[in-house]
Amino acid sequence: MLRDSRAFSSFSVDDLDKAKQFYGETLGLDVAERPEGLELHLTGGTTVFIYPSPSYTPPKHTVLNFPVDDVEAAVDELAAKGVAMEHYDLPDLKTDERGIFRGPTGPRAIAWFKDPAEHVLAVMET
Repeated sequence: MLRDSRAFSSFSVDDLDKAKQFYGETLGLDVAERPEGLELHLTGGTTVFIYPSPSYTPPKHTVLNFPVDDVEAAVDELAAKGVAMEHYDLPDLKTDERGIFRGPTGPRAIAWFKDPAEHVLAVMET
């Protein structure tokens, strides 16, 4: 039944204008306005729908992961656009001074940052 469905992800924000600016201008993604919200058109045909919510609460988990060839270059580019990386100092998750985590398993390197609605996003080098 769902095998051939073109599924898409969605999440809410408290301010569509800030989301449009961040995803379109800061991150340089293809953003389309719809009457109900915004569509992000990502490489590979993936669509993410962003809609307004009057009772918005930011999630604590990562909502979007962006695979990149070089995490350090991606972090530099994001920083040049005013995006701050998250820093973690947990028993199993410690980022370096630039906000990059390098673990023994999983992605080679990953760095997290937030959008204006406090969604956690990541750039990851596999």
